[in-house]
Amino acid sequence: MEKLFSDLDAIYDEIVEIRRHLHKHPELSFEEVETPAYIADFHQKLGHQVQTGVGGNGVVAYLKGELDGPVVALRADFDALPIQEETGLDFQSVNDGVMHACGHDGHTATLLGVAKALNQMKNNLKGTVVFIHQHAEELPPGGAKSMIKDGCLKGVDVIFGTHLQAQTPLHEINYRTDALQASADAFEIIIKGKGGHGAMPQHTKDSILIASQLVDNLQQIVSRRVDPLDSAVLSVCSFEAKGPYNVIANSAKLTGTVRTLNEETRSFMEDEIKRIVEGTTHLSNSDFEYTYDKGYPVLVNHKEETEFVMRMAETVPGVDEIKEIDPIMGGEDYSYYLQEVKGTYFFTGASPKNLVDPYPHHHPEFDIDEEALLIAAKILAKATVEYMETHSQR
Repeated sequence: MEKLFSDLDAIYDEIVEIRRHLHKHPELSFEEVETPAYIADFHQKLGHQVQTGVGGNGVVAYLKGELDGPVVALRADFDALPIQEETGLDFQSVNDGVMHACGHDGHTATLLGVAKALNQMKNNLKGTVVFIHQHAEELPPGGAKSMIKDGCLKGVDVIFGTHLQAQTPLHEINYRTDALQASADAFEIIIKGKGGHGAMPQHTKDSILIASQLVDNLQQIVSRRVDPLDSAVLSVCSFEAKGPYNVIANSAKLTGTVRTLNEETRSFMEDEIKRIVEGTTHLSNSDFEYTYDKGYPVLVNHKEETEFVMRMAETVPGVDEIKEIDPIMGGEDYSYYLQEVKGTYFFTGASPKNLVDPYPHHHPEFDIDEEALLIAAKILAKATVEYMETHSQR
């Protein structure tokens, strides 16, 4: 394993160079063209079998070892966000209004570094590595589901992945043996009132007033209808009712998100929102439209595989602390992979050393400490090799 680590150390500068290139040239979800071409070219130069256009813009590469053994998949996402970058970095985005503000550039660079290091030991590799480079994680329906449908998990025995976390200290690894991330759903409610002159409200059905009452009523679902020992989030994130200053709006639109950690609560939230919308509009004799879109499901890690990867992480240079954490309410379409095969997803601390209070993900000044790329690469590479060693005879 020391040889594997030293090989990764030797290509660390290249990993950083890849990350900075991708950071400088970000592409939005479902609009990725240059990024998948860059990834495919990298793997082809290593001699890997490569499939492009998987599930849309995804890339899947295969490294077959000289010896028989299990099939291990490693996944990294590569899409960016519609954010104007304000970091001032030398390699700041050159694409106006588009930025890698969540670390996906680092995920991809990490996986390409792992691919190169594992390629150098393919004669001793006991199995096959499937490198899943996924498009469109940031925008539902995401890229994972379509890539799975297109066969990216065919023959795969286990899958490992990590997310670089800017607000987790460098050298710290976070994990959870069951539900790690929440389902991520969206809703839209249109209140259909009756507009009119602002000076004569008695002739109207005030959509703004009705929608305001609805916002208040919706907040009671989590506080009064969900078990306090369960977890749920309901956030109304936009309220639109445009019109002149003296006209009561004819309609108002609310949009928001719901996050839960189990399917029972998820279904309850969907039904309860509708019940409250019906009740609120009934009182005002108004109409409504209600749409609930189920996004990514709960990300549930598999216990045995999670504990295995954490044992690997314990001996990786640069890892000082490993913590089991509470679930977070952010969504992640890696959850679809874990519904199909066993595996795990963990967080690699990437907090910049020079910041006391690091900028959060999806912020215009978001950045990571690039040393985290090497730490993540070593964990994924070691987990892959050790899994093959321990499962090749089964």
